[in-house]
Amino acid sequence: LAWAITEALAERGCRTLFATHYHELTSLADDYDAITNLHVSVREWGEQIIFLYRVLSGRTDRSYGIHVARIAGLPRTTIDRASQLLETLAVHTEGSARPQGRSATQMKLFTEYLEHPAVQELRSIDLDALTPLEAFDALRRLQDQARRDRGG
Repeated sequence: LAWAITEALAERGCRTLFATHYHELTSLADDYDAITNLHVSVREWGEQIIFLYRVLSGRTDRSYGIHVARIAGLPRTTIDRASQLLETLAVHTEGSARPQGRSATQMKLFTEYLEHPAVQELRSIDLDALTPLEAFDALRRLQDQARRDRGG
């Protein structure tokens, strides 16, 4: 919906300030001369994000929606869950995430997932080369990692 609204406004030549946490929408500026990207300057220190109250030209390198939600006072459990989902879901933006009919393919928001590190490790284990004790240790390590990432 946000994508279609942005396209419609650009095609009509409307002057609009469009603030969004959908980082993928920044690629619309590549298709429409009427669209200009601006972003707020930030500084990052570890997990901390500090908004510098300075507007710069161009697109930002990532979305700060979760950080804004934290500043806005959303419950910690909601922030933690959003962070989990962000790590799990992958938005396919190679080239750019343009809908069908544009110069690239539809982004696959809910059909492409980042593989969990435990699954990656499981695939790399050569079971035939492990002793039973090594196999048990590997299984325990994978289970601990999955429980930590799930929050339980």
